[in-house]
This record gives sequence, structure tokens and C-alpha cells, in this order.
Amino acid sequence: MKRLVLASLGALALMMGSANAADLPRRQAMPMKAPMYEAPYNWTGFYIGINGGGGWGHSNWDAYGTGFNTSGALVGGTIGYNYQMGQVVFGLEGDGDWSDLRGSGSCGGVSCETRNNWLATARGRLGYSFGRVMPYITGGGAFGDIKSSLAGVGSETTTRAGWTLGGGIEANIAGPWSAKLEYLYVDLGKAGCDAIACGVATDVSSTNNIVRAGVNYRF
Repeated sequence: MKRLVLASLGALALMMGSANAADLPRRQAMPMKAPMYEAPYNWTGFYIGINGGGGWGHSNWDAYGTGFNTSGALVGGTIGYNYQMGQVVFGLEGDGDWSDLRGSGSCGGVSCETRNNWLATARGRLGYSFGRVMPYITGGGAFGDIKSSLAGVGSETTTRAGWTLGGGIEANIAGPWSAKLEYLYVDLGKAGCDAIACGVATDVSSTNNIVRAGVNYRF
């Protein structure tokens, strides 16, 4: 009988302890902070910018059978417009640069030089947006001067229209600001130089590879 009473008291105490534990307030979980919403980046809009870089290329003086390398720096401004559809970005871009692309060689034992003093392009762009980063291809018209000089004789400058093709990558860096790095192959074709300026009448060609960086501000 005594054992039965003790067992009953023990069971009763255990039940009361469980009931009291159930009545204790439950610890509330810390509220989860909602992730900050960030709207998808859109490249649509007008923009202006600056660019600068360097280039290397080649020039031929046909009548002399002479060719030599050219190189130098360039810097200028950019204006353009982008329109984004889904992840595809269509654009038009124009730029004008001061240029110091030049080189020299021997033409009939006399030094001859080809120089480009300014360069402009009007191009289409086709890009693919990965949010704030956009690789692109580009191509269109190229415009610039070819200055042909023969030491001790004279020089002649001709404005030429040619073509350009290349590609690059642009990335948003802060607010409306973006930075880009691009490569362009530029072919200004051939400029004629008469015998008075170049000793003999000759065609002078100019092709260049341009690598430049730029910063754009989008409106």
C-alpha cells in the first residue's frame, strides 16, 4: 500500500511539472528582415561621355612600294542612345577624337610620314545586358584625315571616309555613370597625294587598331 501511494504521488508530481512547462511563454523567433528590392537595371536613354586610349596600325605608299607601322594616342568625346528590349540593347553612338596616330619610313631614300590628326565614328551597337554589365559589338562609318608628308618636298592632307568594326564591354559603376573598354578596327582607305607634295603621285593608305576606355553619363 505504501509503495502504491508513493508511486501515485510521483506520477502526480511529474504531471504537474509537465503542465507548468506547457504554461510557460514560448520563445518567439526573431523576425526575418525582408530582402531589399532592387529594380532591374535598364540601359535605355541618351548619354554623353569622354574616351581616350591608343592605337597601332599600318600605312602603305603604293608608288614607292613602301609600308611602315603607325601608332599613337587619341582622346575625345562620345554621344549616344540605347534602347533595351528584354536583355537585348540596341544603340547608336558617335564620337570625335583628337588623334596622334603616325609613322614613317623610307620612300626612295627620303623619309615619308603618314599621320592621322582627327578621327570620328558613327556606329550602331548591339549589346546583351547581364544587369549592370553589357558586352557589345559595334560597327559603322569612320571618318578622319590622312596627312602624307615627304621630307624636303611637301605634304598633303585628305579627309577620308571608311569603316570600323569592333566590340567592347560597358558596366554601370554608380548611379547614371558607366565605364567601358572597347576595341575598334578602323580602315580609312587610301588618300591620293600628288607629285608636288609626295615626289610622285601615289596612294597612301591608313588602317589602325584602336583600344580605348571611356566614361559615360546617362540621362
